[in-house]
Parts: sequence; structure tokens; C-alpha cells
Amino acid sequence: MNPDKKIIIDGLLDRVNASPYLIVIDYTGLTVHQFTELRNRLGAGGARCTVAKNSYMRKVLTEAGLPDISEGLVGQTAFVMGDSEVFAAAKAIKNFEKEFKKPEMKVGLLGNAVLDGEKLKAIADIPSREAVLSQLLGTILEPASMIARVIKNKFDPDGESSPKEEESAPAAPAAEAEAAPAEAAVE
Repeated sequence: MNPDKKIIIDGLLDRVNASPYLIVIDYTGLTVHQFTELRNRLGAGGARCTVAKNSYMRKVLTEAGLPDISEGLVGQTAFVMGDSEVFAAAKAIKNFEKEFKKPEMKVGLLGNAVLDGEKLKAIADIPSREAVLSQLLGTILEPASMIARVIKNKFDPDGESSPKEEESAPAAPAAEAEAAPAEAAVE
């Protein structure tokens, strides 16, 4: 094998092994400006877009022991890999596709699972980890928020009791006052 090809394949192998996912996109028809914009958006989410020969990627996937996705390695393909969540990368590609009608997600790998384009789009619709944690925190804090609202509605901002409470509060001491003289008379 040509030493230059070996260097390229080894570099791709390192990236594939370091990434928990691989998304294959068809970038046919993208301008240089659009492709640069796509790379910038992916980079903001912790992903990286690489263009390499399909034959090199087939060899890399074989050496890495990953499933065969040769059917997706046809035409002008680019490879998206990253060290963070797959959700951010898939969402960036899907949003870019909505805006420019390109690129198309062809196939992907998540661990050893092979995902088609539709599954990748479904992954893009899953909220990010931060959004899920935020929703979970809101659910956990909801009972405390409800208690705080009840307490706030019960008392004035000055800390005094509400008018309803004032009406019922004098009734209890009056009943006690009436009972006290009756006890004193019995002795």
C-alpha cells in the first residue's frame, strides 16, 4: 500500500475509533460556502465533518471491526464524527437540510448499530441531554413550587394573614373565653 494512503487511513481509523458515532452524508450540490457553514455548525456541537474516499472508509470500518455500511458509501460522501452526543450532530445536519435542502443523511453507526437515514432524523428530534435534565428538574421541583404558591396565596406580602383567616381566627379565642368563665364558676 502507498505510504500516503496508509497515513490517511490511519488518521481516519483514529477518528472513527475515538468517536461513538459516524454519520455518512451525501453532500452532492453543496457549494463551498454552504459546506463551510455546515462544518461550522457541526463544530459548534462538538462534531467534525471529514471528506475521504469511500474506499478508504470501507477499509477503515473493516479494520475497526464495525458493521459493513457499503451501501451508503456511494457518490459524494462526507463523514461526521465527534466526541460528544450524536443528537447535536444529527440535529445540526437536519436543520441544515431544512434550510438548504442538502445534505442528505444516508446511513450511520451508533456504536455497532447501523442506522438508516430515517432513524438518524428521529435521533435529531430527541432533545439534548441538557434539555432532558431541565425537564426532569422542572418535574422534581413542581411540588415545591405548588407549596410555595399556596403559601403565597395564603398570606399577604406583608406576612399578615389573609381576610378569610382573620374572619375565622377571632371565633376560636371567643369560644375559649366563654369556656373559661364557666370553668371558674364550677370551682
